[in-house]
Amino acid sequence: MTLGKRRAWLGIVLIAFFFLLNTSFVWKWMYPIKYREEIMDASRQYRVDPHLILAVIRSESSFQADRVSKKGAIGLMQIMPDTAEWIVQQGGFKPANKDYLYDPVMNIQIGTWYLQFLGNRYEGDIAKVIAAYNAGPGKVNGWLNDGQWNGRRESLEDIPYPETRMYVQRVLYYQDRYQRVYDQELH
Repeated sequence: MTLGKRRAWLGIVLIAFFFLLNTSFVWKWMYPIKYREEIMDASRQYRVDPHLILAVIRSESSFQADRVSKKGAIGLMQIMPDTAEWIVQQGGFKPANKDYLYDPVMNIQIGTWYLQFLGNRYEGDIAKVIAAYNAGPGKVNGWLNDGQWNGRRESLEDIPYPETRMYVQRVLYYQDRYQRVYDQELH
């Protein structure tokens, strides 16, 4: 085979590969949905964008219900036990047992309730909601009050905690990806 034919063949293979990568099948493989019904139920109940719930779960646990962080956050949405106790009291939840944060249904319900709570607190400003989900509302309020961060998506680089800054960027990225891949399916 001549050099010209090899280049042409390589070009065809690369173009075919590109088109294959850009198919719905590949995108859904790259951005899977586990616990679809549980997420959709919580989304409807608490009026939280299902793409945001998916993005938080993907960022927090990669859909692993038994994940426990170094800091002690538990489950799909990585909820700290103290925060979970407060949410259970405030939201009127009735967990069936003491290990309720490992239960995907309960974890998604509690985490989504918390996203709704933060959404109400920050008037739907998604960047603030995500930052508060990660660092806590006290920290976010401090940053806003001290002028360290104005709370806008355009100024994420001003978030004082690198972990929170990267977390907000990652969740927003995943939310956008899930929106693009599943926009027609998740309503």
